[in-house]
Amino acid sequence: MKYQDIISSLLGYSTPLWATLVSVAFVVLTLVFSFYLLFEHLSAYKNPEEQKFLIGVTLMVPCYAIESFASLVNPSISVDIEILRDCYESFAMYCFGRYLVACMGGEERTIEFMERQGRLSSKTPLLEHGHEKGIIKHPFPMNYILKPWKLGQWFYQVVKFGIVQYMLIKSLTAILAVVLEAFGVYCEGEFKWGCGYPYMAVVLNFSQSWALYCLVQFYTATKDELAHIKPLYKFLTFKSIVFLTWWQGVAIALLSSLGLFKSPIAQGLQFKSSVQDFIICIEHRWALLLLFICMCSLQSLMR
Repeated sequence: MKYQDIISSLLGYSTPLWATLVSVAFVVLTLVFSFYLLFEHLSAYKNPEEQKFLIGVTLMVPCYAIESFASLVNPSISVDIEILRDCYESFAMYCFGRYLVACMGGEERTIEFMERQGRLSSKTPLLEHGHEKGIIKHPFPMNYILKPWKLGQWFYQVVKFGIVQYMLIKSLTAILAVVLEAFGVYCEGEFKWGCGYPYMAVVLNFSQSWALYCLVQFYTATKDELAHIKPLYKFLTFKSIVFLTWWQGVAIALLSSLGLFKSPIAQGLQFKSSVQDFIICIEHRWALLLLFICMCSLQSLMR
C-alpha cells in the first residue's frame, strides 16, 4: 500500500463507538485514581527526595491513558503519540531507578555502600542464587559474555549509564521515526527490509533489555538494604509494565503481518496501532501500577 493510500485510509477511518465508550470509561477511572495519588503526594510533601521521583512514575499513568486514547480516536497521529508515550516511558524508568537510589539515602550514600561492600573479602553468600559478598555474578548466558561485577563506584556508574542510555536512544529513535514517517519509509508495525520499523525495534529491544538488566543488577546488590520498601514486588510490577507493553506492541504487529490476528476486536479497529491503543486503555497493569504507587506513597508519608 502506498504512503498516500495509508494517509487516506487513516483520515477516512472512524473509531467504532463501542471502542470509544469502553476506552473513555477506563481512561476516566485511571485519571481519577492517578490525580488522587498526585494530590496525596503534593498535600503531604514530607519526603521530596523520594516523592518527586514517585510523582514522575505516577504521571506515566495519565500520560499513557490520554495519549493512547487520542491515538485510538485519531490513528493518523499514532506515530507521533507513540513517540511521546515511549519517551515518557524511558523517563519513568529513570525515575524508578532514582527512587531506589533515594531510598538508599541518595547517590553519595549509595556509592559509599557499594564501595564498602566491594572492599569485603569474605565469601559469605549474599543471595540464594550464588552471589558472593561484594561481587555481582551474571546469570546465564550473560556469564559467558561479562565478568562478575565488583561493587563500587564503577558498578554504580555502569548501572546509571545503562538506564540513561535507554532515555537517549529512545529520544533519538523517536526523532528518526518522525523523519522516516515523513518520507513514508517508517512503516509502523511492518517487518519489511525497506522499512525503518524492524531495525528500530531491534535497537530499542536491546537498549531496553540492557536498561532493565542494569536495574536487576542494582536490585540484586541492594536487596537487603532496601528491604524496608519491599522492592521485589515494585520492581516486578514496573518491569512488567515497561517490558510487556513494548513486547505487546511488537507481538500485535508481528501477528498482524503474519495474518494471524483476526479477532473481532482487531477487525473492528482495523489498524494495528488502534488495537495496541485500545488494549493500553483498558489493560489491568495500570491497576497494578497504581497499587504499587499507593504502597510507595503510604511508606513515604509515614516516615
